Amino acid sequence: MSTGSSSTSRSSTSPSGTSAANAGAANTSAASASAASTGGPGKTGPSASDGISTFKGQERALRADRLGTGGLLLSVLAATAPLMVVAGVMPTTFAVMGIVGQPLLFVLLGVVLVLFGIGYAEMSRHVHNAGAFYAYISRGLGGTAGAGAAMLALVAYNALQAGIYGIFGFEVAGLLATYAEVTIAWWIPALVGLAVVGALGWLKIDVNAKVLGVLLIIEVALVVIFDIAALGDPGPEGLSLHAFNPDTLSGVGVGTALCFCIAAFLGFEQAPVYAEETSRPHILVPRVMFLAVAGVAVFFAFSSWALTVAAGPHQIVPAAREQSAGLLFFLTESRLGGTFTDVMHILFVTGMFAAMLSFHNVVARYAFAMGREGLLPRAFGRTTGSSGAPGTGSLLQTAVSAVIVIAFAVTDDEPTGDPTAPILHLFTWFGNIGALGVILLMATASLSVIVFFVRRGAAGTQAWRLVTSALAGIALVVIAVYTVKDFDVLVGAGPDSSLSWVLPGIIALAVVGGVAQGLIMRSRNPEAHARIGLGNEAFQLEKAAESRSS
Repeated sequence: MSTGSSSTSRSSTSPSGTSAANAGAANTSAASASAASTGGPGKTGPSASDGISTFKGQERALRADRLGTGGLLLSVLAATAPLMVVAGVMPTTFAVMGIVGQPLLFVLLGVVLVLFGIGYAEMSRHVHNAGAFYAYISRGLGGTAGAGAAMLALVAYNALQAGIYGIFGFEVAGLLATYAEVTIAWWIPALVGLAVVGALGWLKIDVNAKVLGVLLIIEVALVVIFDIAALGDPGPEGLSLHAFNPDTLSGVGVGTALCFCIAAFLGFEQAPVYAEETSRPHILVPRVMFLAVAGVAVFFAFSSWALTVAAGPHQIVPAAREQSAGLLFFLTESRLGGTFTDVMHILFVTGMFAAMLSFHNVVARYAFAMGREGLLPRAFGRTTGSSGAPGTGSLLQTAVSAVIVIAFAVTDDEPTGDPTAPILHLFTWFGNIGALGVILLMATASLSVIVFFVRRGAAGTQAWRLVTSALAGIALVVIAVYTVKDFDVLVGAGPDSSLSWVLPGIIALAVVGGVAQGLIMRSRNPEAHARIGLGNEAFQLEKAAESRSS
């Protein structure tokens, strides 16, 4: 890890001569911050005993040493909601796009994201900031681009989290109607879930990790049991590998299927968000990212293949169109019985809850990082009480989600029965807005990795990582283009619907708004602009500047 040198490189590109001079003088100070963040002897300031590398106090830094490899991995994987993907995303992809080769798509996307992760993980050794994507983009492409990325990340992850509340509320209401004979509107459990997630967001991150871990492990176990049962009792075509045949990827629906499938991976890229809360971020973050993306690719490829085996490769598309989101439960009941299927229904709901909590934590930490660096009001850049959680960011996310859920509830005049239009719109509109935003963030981060190492004079030593980042960036841009092109299909709108440009337009507005904020900050406060993405290192620059002036 070379925090000090990265600080110098980042600040030297600033338009502020004062900031550049301070960065050079602060080299030693920033280096001591790096040592402090990894438990080395250079701890400074009143919070040194807690491993916090800032002289401004504990409330300006997330608590270190909260997460190890296991806790970080579980926090990241929970966002992938494995049971929700197997029961929801996979049948939809089979039904809407008619693509039998979905297992092969997961393998191909796994390769793309591993290529992305090679450069992303290497950069994570140099940048430890809860702002993750925008911090990385700031270091490579400058503070203005970083400000645009920050706003994009805030909007995208908020959309992903808020979108799940609709389907969560509907499924909980369905369970109550089935097992307790209680009929309630979907928005009541949605708002209750929102309140519980908000409360957990104020707790220590290791407590959240334990909650996520338990739910995730049970989810995965149930899906694996189904996979084994499907292979042990295959459909009429036996243990066919037809779904891995490249010929199954022909047709006009492949691009749209890519958009659906890449959304299933979202979560692995969140590992750097928790870097400040791990004991050895330069080791744990890259390790967890590769474990996550490899594990997700294998798990989803295997599970989608098991679905094709259970129904039969030539019957999976018509079966998905007939059963829709009930496909997994239909195939499970005939092999494992009604009790197991009932348990799976319940865990389908808890898996969505785990995903909501995971995205909530990410949004809260992005808000914290942005508040700490002046991209949001300073109140967001402070932690809360002994938990060290970003409480104000947690409140922001809870409030935004509450407004969105209530707005869709008001438009719903059929609160019970099959999913109503507001529920489906809340889930599909916001889920795809968020997915598009994260795809664009990953593509931009790939470019930033290349620029970052080239500017540091490390192009030769990092050449192979730069190549993998370039390949991943190109692939991600292609997927983003398909996502925008086929947005009407993704959200279930007609080809002439205004939604095909209005909804992606939200992402464009977020980027434009963030870039505009960056340009204004660059003009009015160039020193603050130069420190976008620096996180706790910015405090060390301030400390060095104060030392020079005193």
